[in-house]
Amino acid sequence: MGKLGELLAHPVELKSALILKFIRQPLYSNEASMSADVKKCYELLTKTSRSFAAVIMELHPELRNAVAIFYLILRALDTIEDDMTIDVDEKVRLLEEFDGKLDTLDWSFNGNGPNEKDRDVLVEFPYILREYHNLKPEYQQVIKKITKEMAKGMVKYVLDAEFTLNGVATVQDYDMYCHYVAGLVGDGLTELIVLANFGSPSLYESDGNSKLFESMGLFLQKTNIIRDYAEDLRDGRTFWPKEIWAQHTDKLASLATDADNGVACINHLVLNALSHVEDVLTYLSLIEEQSSFQFCAIPQVMAIATLSLVFNNATVLQKNVKIRKGETCYLILKSRTLKGCVEIFTYYLRQIKQSLQVNDPNYLKINIQIARIEQYIEEMYQDNLPENVAPIKTPVYLSTSKRTVQDNKVVPVIEEENYKFNIGLTILMTLAFAIVHRLMK
Repeated sequence: MGKLGELLAHPVELKSALILKFIRQPLYSNEASMSADVKKCYELLTKTSRSFAAVIMELHPELRNAVAIFYLILRALDTIEDDMTIDVDEKVRLLEEFDGKLDTLDWSFNGNGPNEKDRDVLVEFPYILREYHNLKPEYQQVIKKITKEMAKGMVKYVLDAEFTLNGVATVQDYDMYCHYVAGLVGDGLTELIVLANFGSPSLYESDGNSKLFESMGLFLQKTNIIRDYAEDLRDGRTFWPKEIWAQHTDKLASLATDADNGVACINHLVLNALSHVEDVLTYLSLIEEQSSFQFCAIPQVMAIATLSLVFNNATVLQKNVKIRKGETCYLILKSRTLKGCVEIFTYYLRQIKQSLQVNDPNYLKINIQIARIEQYIEEMYQDNLPENVAPIKTPVYLSTSKRTVQDNKVVPVIEEENYKFNIGLTILMTLAFAIVHRLMK
């Protein structure tokens, strides 16, 4: 079934796609007065990821360029680390010295292999450097700090012969790998959001909430790792932790032809990923500025939808699976409020629960984990309390209540979009009826 067929088969998704394409207005429009360097940076950003560039372009102007430059710098770093044509010693040297290059204005690198997808980011790095130096000093410090930490992690894995040969061993190693790949990104983005006064300081304070931004990154990365089993196996990489897959098989690659154990292993990994959901929802409740909220929320709702898709799905063992384009459009629109995000998580958690088989080795644990999340969601809103019973003012209830004030400002916008869609649909149906009626005369 093609994309059009998929949309026609899912009317709600078709409606979302049309609203997203023709009706929805971004919170902040692209600035027409961009300098040549800034325009070049966004051209590079679009080359690396068109969808991610579009989301960044809708950020508040206070953070837009900082996030774009942050992403491009990390993409440049990643392009060095990923390139297998670069000699290991040279690669380690480049990674170790990379954060120091941010103090320059004209450094570039032309040593990537000709087929390396994002080599242009490094070749034209001076454009990025000049805009990096135009950012506020405190934003520069965050970006440089995270760049240094991520490079340190990359060097660790480049030089780790055991990791290169056999992949991730323990769940603790799994978390550490995801920390370097994605947790540090969440760290940097969170600090930028807090510095801009767009989110509660508790997002970044080291008082027990410091794990919130870590969970944002780990939830996304673990979802991608589960989904990419077949692709990674073909590329000679393994990221599923042996501590988990060894409970289901003697050899990770054999799961590709062993659907029963393969599905059990997938579900086990989904269980591990679900441990981050409560932190994700708490984090979102603490974002105060709307464009930053949407920027953080969209990847998370995509992740829970993807987890639902891969759960109990043997197809993952053979090829990469993705949620429908129309479903993506629906999630983008629905996730503009915290309430919408919670409803999305609730829906896909129930889908996972419905797919769960009684003979699954983790049947009880998965049910318990989902029940725990559902109970946490009830604590966030406390909508079903008996009459005359006051809500318990837990931290997440208070942050949810505060976030609901912002949600209420978004609701009229959503209602206006639906109104415009219904008017447009009515006009189209009237015209279609008139044409058919005229033809039948």
